[in-house]
Amino acid sequence: MTIRLLGGIRVLDMTNVLAGPYCGYQLVLLGADVVKIEVPGSGDLARQLGADPELNAQGLGASFLAQNAGKRSVEIDLKNPSGKERFAALVSDADVLLENFRPGVLARLGFSWERLRELNPRLVYCAISGFGQSGPMADRPAYDQIIQGLAGMMSVTGNEPDHPLRAGFPVSDTVGGLAAAMAICAALVDRGRTGKGHMLDISMLETSASVMGWAVSNYLITGQEPEPMGNDNATAAPSGAFPTASGLINIAANKQEQFVTLCGLLDRQDLVVDERFATREARKANREALNEEISKGLRRRPAIEWEEVLSYAGVPAARVLTVPEMVELDQLQARRFFTDLPFPGPAGTGRTLRLSGNGVVVDGEPCAPEAPPPTLGEHTDEVFAEVPSLATTERLDQAGALE
Repeated sequence: MTIRLLGGIRVLDMTNVLAGPYCGYQLVLLGADVVKIEVPGSGDLARQLGADPELNAQGLGASFLAQNAGKRSVEIDLKNPSGKERFAALVSDADVLLENFRPGVLARLGFSWERLRELNPRLVYCAISGFGQSGPMADRPAYDQIIQGLAGMMSVTGNEPDHPLRAGFPVSDTVGGLAAAMAICAALVDRGRTGKGHMLDISMLETSASVMGWAVSNYLITGQEPEPMGNDNATAAPSGAFPTASGLINIAANKQEQFVTLCGLLDRQDLVVDERFATREARKANREALNEEISKGLRRRPAIEWEEVLSYAGVPAARVLTVPEMVELDQLQARRFFTDLPFPGPAGTGRTLRLSGNGVVVDGEPCAPEAPPPTLGEHTDEVFAEVPSLATTERLDQAGALE
């Protein structure tokens, strides 16, 4: 049985592409009813984005499918008076409004925070943007790569001569979406105590800076400027990716006892008493020489064997996998991380859509989507019929048409 921690919560998701849709998807996985409000005829830009051109042409791009399962789609034209009326009715009946327009766009359409609060004093309004709703950069456009560069992420990623280097996935979009979902959940808890809604202003630049951890805190606290270190870890050694007889293995022997155990398993007890490697700080200062010695021992066996041996002995270690290899991990299968759903749309008959969860297990049940992503406008009539004021208006319009 699926646990719906956010059961009964209705979210209006006006977002596009990734940060906002990813936030909305997290809320779906936690049990919310997420209604995706899309521009008639085109919808979310992500419907046209992905590795399969045919799916893009159908408005079911892989990027869209990955972040929108379990949502319902409604088409509304906010530049049209009747569209504004319908949107206002939806807002009045909703718990959360989520958008990732440039700052000021929704207000110019007639729905400022003041207007939204008039329509629904209990509304939690969450706006995700590149730089936040205020400040000298607020009006600038931003994509994930722009934020990665500005946040300093690229400056600490890679090795000479291939840095600065962006992460191989949209980490700033994802982090912004997670922060938004967390803030929405907290605002809903507070609303339960006070009965009042909140306006949440999420900056992708700031959320990206916040997750850089020691790379930022070392500079703020000690003045030490971080440098790119490739796969090595600035806080400890040996800690990085090492070649084996077959494949790479990540090892993080950060504690003294882990280093001693690693040396024993490599039959290199001499490294423990070598003054270059005897202490944590000495190992960091002589990282390159230590890595070379460790690699000599690791080349005797393949990565998959070292993973078992080292992990069993208490040394954190695991293979460096490709995405296809990761997807087949027994651990993820055992935890039911992936969910198989029917493929949406007429062309999806007989096809299966496999989607990721969020790694949250509630009372033994993993959070998972229960319905496939929607086709554009698929639930327009259904959703409008659920809003009392709209349902009444629709019935009166139909009666007038019959007369």
